[in-house]
Amino acid sequence: MKKPISRHKWCTTVFFGYTVLFLFLLFFTGPGCQKAKKPHEMIEPPIAEKIRKELTIHGDTRIDNYYWLNERDNPKVIDYLKAENEYKDSVMKHTEELQEKLYNEIIARIKQTDISVPVKREGYYIYTRFEEGKEYPVYCRKKGSMEAEEEVLLNVNEMAKGHDYYSVAGYSVSSNNNLIAFGVDTVSRRKYTIYFKNLKTGEILPDKIPVTSGRAVWANDNKTVFYSVKDETTLRPYKILKHVLGTDPSRDSEVFNEKDVTFDTYVFKSKSKKYLFIVSSSTLSTEYRFLDANNPRGKFKILHPRESDLEYSVAHFKDKFYIQTNFKAKNFRLMETPVSKTTKDNWREVIPHRKDVLLQSFEIFKSFLVVSERKNALTNLRIIRWDKKGEHYLDFGEETYSAYISSNPEFDTDLLRYSYTSLTTPNSTFDYDMNTREKKLLKQQEVLGDFNPQNYKSERLYATAKDGTKVPISLVYRIGVKKDGKNPLLLYGYGSYGSSMNARFSSIRLSLLDRGFVYAIAHIRGGQEMGRYWYEEGKLLKKKNTFADFIACAEHLIAERLTRSDRLFASGASAGGLLIGAVVNMRPELFKGVIAGVPWVDVITTMLDDSIPLTTSEYDEWGNPNNKEYYDYMLSYSPYDNVESKDYPAMLVTTGLQDSQVQYFEPAKWVAKIRDLKTDDNVLLLHTNMGAGHGGVSGRFRRYRETALEYAFMLDLAGIKE
Repeated sequence: MKKPISRHKWCTTVFFGYTVLFLFLLFFTGPGCQKAKKPHEMIEPPIAEKIRKELTIHGDTRIDNYYWLNERDNPKVIDYLKAENEYKDSVMKHTEELQEKLYNEIIARIKQTDISVPVKREGYYIYTRFEEGKEYPVYCRKKGSMEAEEEVLLNVNEMAKGHDYYSVAGYSVSSNNNLIAFGVDTVSRRKYTIYFKNLKTGEILPDKIPVTSGRAVWANDNKTVFYSVKDETTLRPYKILKHVLGTDPSRDSEVFNEKDVTFDTYVFKSKSKKYLFIVSSSTLSTEYRFLDANNPRGKFKILHPRESDLEYSVAHFKDKFYIQTNFKAKNFRLMETPVSKTTKDNWREVIPHRKDVLLQSFEIFKSFLVVSERKNALTNLRIIRWDKKGEHYLDFGEETYSAYISSNPEFDTDLLRYSYTSLTTPNSTFDYDMNTREKKLLKQQEVLGDFNPQNYKSERLYATAKDGTKVPISLVYRIGVKKDGKNPLLLYGYGSYGSSMNARFSSIRLSLLDRGFVYAIAHIRGGQEMGRYWYEEGKLLKKKNTFADFIACAEHLIAERLTRSDRLFASGASAGGLLIGAVVNMRPELFKGVIAGVPWVDVITTMLDDSIPLTTSEYDEWGNPNNKEYYDYMLSYSPYDNVESKDYPAMLVTTGLQDSQVQYFEPAKWVAKIRDLKTDDNVLLLHTNMGAGHGGVSGRFRRYRETALEYAFMLDLAGIKE
């Protein structure tokens, strides 16, 4: 779920003068960060101060010696994070040339002057283009045809000047095409300020709305917008407000307030432009409200009241709402209901439930219904005629791949815009004529240099988990790789939130494949690769299936002689970082090295703190540790709580000081505790991006500095120096 870095260089020259020497000793022997004594090394790993903190619940007391690291504004904390960065730089200094080579390789494959496939919307062709040497996109449109004069909606390169971090999100154009609303985050905490721009004059309007989710949704009067506001502390989108252009945003009227802290809320507009929808959603329950977009002063009506374990999503077409739901359907089914009678007793089935097929999403056209389905860890696109004169599936012809419905804003067309990629096929955008069944390739990602897809091979394997479950593995390698157990191999996993890890192409990854690496994706439980039950078998009190599946995949790859333990690497980010943390506690000897990106590792403490973003909304995913049954189970796998005095593999852990999803102090505490207890001499590095959050730094190319660091970390351990 993922980055460039500011680099802190450690000075190894002689310090002159007693004043400088005093400052040096004060910093590195102070309470925030002490140095381990290894006289043969010039730069020692930082040793975080221990301050005993007792955390007691359910009659159980945990000791957290590094709890103090959650004080973001404490200078001692900043000093410690900087010391870890300096240590990381010193350890990786001998790879700086390799890192630079990798970075240059990566960006050399990217076409710098590029343009997206235009999408026709309300008489305009909308597209995004990039300019050579620039970090940010330029959002543009042309009226009527691509031969018309270009209109720049937003030039983010100009907007970002003077900012270390800059992100534009959720831009939306009014129905009359004269105004644009957009969200801006300059901190990387995902708290967006909404701005408005007059597209005729280029003027930025005085209306400015802070602490939002970033998207303003236009009513059809072209002056009223609806938006979601975030809680300042938890960052939960918890209420919907209405703003009329030209009025004071501080006096915006509240339309809806989501009181249940386990729910988020947001607003969107139907493809038909007829309705505005407010959605309240938790992990296992949803509730929709709707309003005629021509009547922004009206009151939203509940489509169907929320129920425990009832999920549904809604689209509008003609006089009906189409509803994708798990009502009596674990793998979801599609229903329809009149706009005038929306409760579930009026729902009528369009596509039934199937035990072996997950209904993922759907798209409505005037003459066709397109359904995205998942079976055996692969996505299929199904084309159904409304007149019931037949249906068919698209044929993709590869063993493992990823296909998905792209942007299709118009009803009255027989062309389906979809995207396709595989581990060997660059990202490709097609128009598919649903009548003639002809495909037209509109654009394929251009990979500069000597890339030839025929030089690579992808496969699908199945590992057997401890309980007998077959777990899919997608892998890719360069032709010529031998199955002799000697290959370095990177195994990637996630396994949470029902997020399926699709087999996608990456030009970045070629830097590993061309150096002999095998790359593999473990489609472990906790995702939805094999249907909804696959998700349910990897959450709550079954979460440890996720970790067991990943271990089984690693063991299978070794058994198939694709690698061996001293050549095997693992990586995961965010909840995938939890996976890596749990696995290295359970089977540290299985891996040569691991990379944990923005890892969520202090499970119990975080889930007991309802002031931390995402906590309350995720009780249905992980469990609520205020309940002893969940506390005991979560405690049995929480990576931070299960660190022991034993050998660990080499580790590179990354985080961002402004991370709003996994707070920086979780990986910082985890590294400090492992460093204190581990019994090996393997390298342990913490890289903190001091100016970024969960997604890393902003910009198109800078993020690959961190990718180069991660790749150099693995290549160095694998003995690959070039």
